Amino acid sequence: MSVILTAAEMRAAEQRAIDAGTPVETLMERAGIAAAEAIWRFAGPLPTLILCGPGNNGGDGYVVARELAARGVDVRVAALAEPKSGAAKAARAAWSGLVEPLAAAEGAPLLIDALFGTGLARPLDEATAAALMRLAGEAAVKVAIDLPSGVATDDGRILSPVPDYELTVTFATLKPSHLLQPAARHMGRIAVAEIGIEARSDLRRIERPRLAAPGPDDHKYTRGYAALVAGEMLGAIALAAAAAARAGAGYVRLIAPQPLPGVPSAVVQSHGLEALDDERVDAVVIGPGLGKVGKGRDRFRRAFESGRPLVIDGDALALLAGQDFPRWRETPILTPHAGEFARLFGTLVGSKVEQAREAARRSQAVIVFKGSDTVVAAPDGRAAIAPPASPWLASAGTGDVLAGIIAAMRARGLEVFEAACAGVWLHGRTGAMAGPGLIADDLLSHLREALAECR
Repeated sequence: MSVILTAAEMRAAEQRAIDAGTPVETLMERAGIAAAEAIWRFAGPLPTLILCGPGNNGGDGYVVARELAARGVDVRVAALAEPKSGAAKAARAAWSGLVEPLAAAEGAPLLIDALFGTGLARPLDEATAAALMRLAGEAAVKVAIDLPSGVATDDGRILSPVPDYELTVTFATLKPSHLLQPAARHMGRIAVAEIGIEARSDLRRIERPRLAAPGPDDHKYTRGYAALVAGEMLGAIALAAAAAARAGAGYVRLIAPQPLPGVPSAVVQSHGLEALDDERVDAVVIGPGLGKVGKGRDRFRRAFESGRPLVIDGDALALLAGQDFPRWRETPILTPHAGEFARLFGTLVGSKVEQAREAARRSQAVIVFKGSDTVVAAPDGRAAIAPPASPWLASAGTGDVLAGIIAAMRARGLEVFEAACAGVWLHGRTGAMAGPGLIADDLLSHLREALAECR
């Protein structure tokens, strides 16, 4: 599922299910059975050690132990403490095998961490953290139930040392820390098990967009007219223009003080900013290589005064920093990386999602808070987290390509938040396709393949 629930939202969803007549014991049974199935398919019949905590996450672990043992797996259980909740006690009572103390446990080829799941807010005590890391070091395959123990649920923080897991099995929906760094790097593959809970949230995972192919009645202007304004560093805007064209905009105009070599011939090049007054322009990119003084500032003002939907990146973000945000005629899309975000909004509290939402509220713009865990947020509170992106995207020019892709999505008529999400997905997908050692130019050649996956 694409919906993401915080710890509080997950508790509320579980309570709604309980209030509607589903006992917590039933939810635990469903969770443990689903987790056991996922683990069986992933790891097979390896000798297994399951670490159970005192809460409902530990209860899930006892159900997993029972289910795997019923399949003939050699299962041992090590407990941190006796179960506390009624459901966890019932799950423990249904486990017929021995339960050994965590501190004295010996390792096994498959380690299943069911110590603590959703809602952890403090570090593990030193002895528990040391035992977890020791046993993880002795395992060939490590699986976390719901979330790795030592990870905060909502903001990606690491509260205690965390092993690198090969699989994480969570329930009903993803949680923010499955996708937010630094926690996300420890998850391995993530399986989401359905347990009969209705998920409600304004936060979701960015999924592959559905983009209609051009129809027989389409022409270049119905497919979207994107204009891009150049400044001092012409290579940056050339990348953005090529990306807009490759991402499906029907008409791309590059407004530059001089002709740029190497730009696709399909991109129309011109000099005058009066082209921005053309009512057919659907989106304008301003900022890549713009310059922060003189003509760059004038060009930014002219783009703003055009009233067209803006994608604001790079130097244009610097021009916005330190002043009140203007009244936009059309909701713009701002694409800051962490340094630009700090200059624009100062130090904001909370998770990356909460910071992006607050930035969107203050600026009345859609914010694409870039990084290995890119977050998109809208002024109305909607937010989305991108799947983990290739670390090879951390190179010059890739952000310019992203700006061009987003402009193409906006120009083709997608709603502003959805346009930003679609652009982020396509950008990440091309990064995965380009592979190790990519440079920004390599992304362009994979946009057609990525678009083909979106039909």
